[in-house]
Amino acid sequence: MIEMKDVSKWYGSFQVLTDCSLSVKKGEVVVICGPSGSGKSTLIKTVNGLEPIQKGEISVDGIRVNDPGTNLSALRARIGMVFQNFELFPHLSVRENLTLAQVKVLRRGKDEATARGLQYLDRVGLLAHKDKFPGQLSGGQQQRVAIARALCMDPIAMLFDEPTSALDPEMINEVLDVMTQLAREGMTMMVVTHEMGFARRVAHRVVFMDHGRIVEDTQKDVFFDTPQSDRAREFLTRIIH
Repeated sequence: MIEMKDVSKWYGSFQVLTDCSLSVKKGEVVVICGPSGSGKSTLIKTVNGLEPIQKGEISVDGIRVNDPGTNLSALRARIGMVFQNFELFPHLSVRENLTLAQVKVLRRGKDEATARGLQYLDRVGLLAHKDKFPGQLSGGQQQRVAIARALCMDPIAMLFDEPTSALDPEMINEVLDVMTQLAREGMTMMVVTHEMGFARRVAHRVVFMDHGRIVEDTQKDVFFDTPQSDRAREFLTRIIH
């Protein structure tokens, strides 16, 4: 579903990604972890072209992301993206946040878009809040609305960029529970997170990054039980304890 080969990226003279290669199969959940500044968020944003690359190849469902002829807007409509800070439109109601992209991008009728939006809002347990504005919701509720909004677009894969990092500890589990259910239903997912409990419970593979490089890419049990690099062992010791 997602294929990255020798991906490198620079910000000016600073190289933020160096020869990163990985693949994600349909229905697979891959967790990307590592210390702050290791390139995790940049890597996941290259998948749908939000961050352009200077070297390498990226393809999603057979479509080359970094091909100048690729319609990135059309591709992004097929890849759900959930950010750290929700990115909901504050002046629109929850219902309107869920329907806007369906109408503008997918050209769905308003009634169909509303029905689909409310279906996914119910799925994340927030149907009763459909007429509220984002500012009237908790952080955890806003993030669940953001997930529902992404699902309304019928994505072939979901990208999560530290979806719980802006949440209070009490709100984290309500978001992780929704993500866990998506994984169990077979959604293809790439997740940047420090939530190692989620990774251990849900991930098929764990990718560990440091200084813009993929240091380890292995099955989750291997990563947690017998990490192959000293850097990964040090990271796990610090983050778990």
